[in-house]
Amino acid sequence: VVAEGRNVSVNGAAVPEGRPYLHKGLGVTWPGDWVAVASSLGVRVAWDSDLAVTVTAEPELRGGTWGLCGTYTDDPADDFVRPDGDIAAVAAAFGNAWKVP
Repeated sequence: VVAEGRNVSVNGAAVPEGRPYLHKGLGVTWPGDWVAVASSLGVRVAWDSDLAVTVTAEPELRGGTWGLCGTYTDDPADDFVRPDGDIAAVAAAFGNAWKVP
């Protein structure tokens, strides 16, 4: 899924603004001023087409996530796990560790 503002595409095909999309466990909806993408894996990402982003994971994923969204354990001690498994001391170091070329 690629989104630039309110222009959304899935696998290169445009999703018309305001029209719901559902295919093979992936859904795109337009709640109010937001765009939301939900997967059958239990993760939902929503953004306001500008700066705000929310990520929601189903309770079944507790302790099974990894990456910028954290480990989903409710333990602040492991919130900044880097890709190498070490803990970053500050948020900036954590975010930078997950950058891709």
